[in-house]
Amino acid sequence: MTQKTPDIFTGNFTQQEPIPQEGIEAALAVLNSGRLHRYNVAEGELSETALLEQEFAAQTGAKYCLAVASGGYAMACALRAIGVQPGDAVLTNAFTLAPVPGSIASVNARPVFVGVTEDLVIDLDDLEAKADQAKVLMLSHMRGHLCDMDRLMQICDDNGITVIEDCAHTMGAAWNGVPSGRMGMVGCYSMQTYKHVNSGEGGFLITDDEEIAAKAVILSGSYMLYERHLAAPAPEVFERVKYVTPNVSGRMDNLRAAILRPQLRDLDTQVQRWNERYVAVEEGLRGTPGLQVIERPEQETYVGSSIQFLLLDWQPHKVKDVLKRCAERGVELKWFGGAEPNGFTSRYDSWRYAESAAMPTSDRILAGIIDMRLPLTFSVADCEQIAAILKAEVGAVYQAA
Repeated sequence: MTQKTPDIFTGNFTQQEPIPQEGIEAALAVLNSGRLHRYNVAEGELSETALLEQEFAAQTGAKYCLAVASGGYAMACALRAIGVQPGDAVLTNAFTLAPVPGSIASVNARPVFVGVTEDLVIDLDDLEAKADQAKVLMLSHMRGHLCDMDRLMQICDDNGITVIEDCAHTMGAAWNGVPSGRMGMVGCYSMQTYKHVNSGEGGFLITDDEEIAAKAVILSGSYMLYERHLAAPAPEVFERVKYVTPNVSGRMDNLRAAILRPQLRDLDTQVQRWNERYVAVEEGLRGTPGLQVIERPEQETYVGSSIQFLLLDWQPHKVKDVLKRCAERGVELKWFGGAEPNGFTSRYDSWRYAESAAMPTSDRILAGIIDMRLPLTFSVADCEQIAAILKAEVGAVYQAA
């Protein structure tokens, strides 16, 4: 009898869709003009970057928007703009990616890590216990999971804590209909290739606070050309801050803005497509022995551009066996429980520039987090195949002696 070859998935987990043709044509127009710098405009001309900011502000309902070089820059710029000083403590998630504590360290402040729950969101009980340790929270909506934002904001309001939202994974998401990034004082977004719109690198900062917005524009490197912004405060606000705010250049250019504008217009459609793929994997994983699906709260409108599940309380060698077996069948997984950082995965105790106390409850959860990208180059049928492979391999390892 011939041995049947195991089902192999042949898709590429890092392959993105092409830039929309409209974006390519807009980028070519910028290249043909030679005016790539956002402030290099002809008389009466509006730059692609200024138009992008205006459009994203309208899309999120924010008064002000600034486009910058990266999501990490947006976070550091926000910290500077709200007045964080060297040595200040800043609360942030223990479960996040390195640019989040990195942005805090970049302004010489100190991360104070807050635990993670089995829902993969910030532990609000731990936040409440640590609320007296800092006046700023850099809240990471890690891998697109939104916590109970009503309770979080109540805790922070009660304790005089200013909230900056890291929305790198939640552009297009919402809590009770409020867009991600609109409940805190500042919302920061990323347009890096693996995020929800793709310009290779790029970031947004949004806020309703005119002084924070004006400082952010000056910080980003506007010189005295702030009047060329469309989603910025009035000139008199800049007059109050322009001589006391440093230039820490991190502007977005017109080429990236041209690529992004049509993608933002299509974001709602893309979110729907991601979620179709997410649901296909999620439903396929239900009932897998030893695997815990992350249940999404009713109040959350999510964007399923990646999916996570827990192999809670598994021995490390068995988790590694799952990773190996899935890789052999073409399914690429990332594990946040490894002792050393691998690719983009790392843990709060990996960032040795920042002091951290042991967090046993969070360590148990981090040790079980498995992460997988869901690029839109995959079909729904692809996602069903991936789920079947995951279910088979996780089940086989779990049931093995």
